Amino acid sequence: MLIVVALGGNALLRRDDPVEADVQRRNLAMAAHALSKLARDHEIVITHGNAAQVGLLALQSEAYRKVAPYPLDVLGAESEGMIGYVLEQELANAIPGRDVATLLTQVVVDPRDPAFGDPTKRVGPRYDTIEARGLAAVRGWTIAPDGDGWRRVVASPAPLDIVEVRAIEALVDAGVVVICAGGGGIPVTIDEHGMLNGVEAAVPKDRAAALLAARLGADALLLLTDVDGVYAEFGRPGACRLAAVTERDVERIGLPPGGMEAKVEAALWFSATTGQQVAIGSLDDAMGVLRGERGTRVVALDRAAVVQHAS
Repeated sequence: MLIVVALGGNALLRRDDPVEADVQRRNLAMAAHALSKLARDHEIVITHGNAAQVGLLALQSEAYRKVAPYPLDVLGAESEGMIGYVLEQELANAIPGRDVATLLTQVVVDPRDPAFGDPTKRVGPRYDTIEARGLAAVRGWTIAPDGDGWRRVVASPAPLDIVEVRAIEALVDAGVVVICAGGGGIPVTIDEHGMLNGVEAAVPKDRAAALLAARLGADALLLLTDVDGVYAEFGRPGACRLAAVTERDVERIGLPPGGMEAKVEAALWFSATTGQQVAIGSLDDAMGVLRGERGTRVVALDRAAVVQHAS
């Protein structure tokens, strides 16, 4: 089987972990160990989050004022290389004899996407009111409240295509474990002359993973995080993990906005588009999630069986 595995940001940094290299390496070593079990029997392509790393790079860029801050697409590319290097090395250690490669990946978005008119994705450091308004005026940023300060917000447009998909296919065909499309990939547009141009945006990483899996013709998509599945009434007494979920259940179970909601939406898109297996669960239970013994299956309605609560 060809499996696309999307690692949540917690694969690099657990909740409240400092953004330090040693901490990320330790966490990625554990992730590599879990993924090595999949890689022994299957071809795997891996994507990952990068929010904390891009935030750190933005802070570092801001600290050196002799040059203009680097644009977000470049910071995204830097984070793909930085994270990919560590994960690639830990995977090579965990699955000796298998080739592993990281590929910087450009993801095409539409410059007319409505998301550009309504930026919502918070990026970079937090500023006080005066500095935030000054930066917005000088750099043309959109800013939004964040806790006791302000942060820059950028568009989160839907991914349309993956520039390097043929290169990824070639690597997979050669038996290489591929790490790509980190953080949703590097957002680019294509102009009227067919030229690629970077754009300051943040592609939704789970939707990019779903698109990647669809383009590759993957047999399964696993969205792995630090919880063991999708819960009804999450965070409340009597919360219950669901063995399966459809779009009809999304409103009923009251998914919290953000992470899990985005995962379910991406999973539903992949299921409806391809009819292939897709599941959400814990990285530590990756094999069980693939087998349907753990986690939550996500199935588009026209392909759905009866939804049952996990026992």
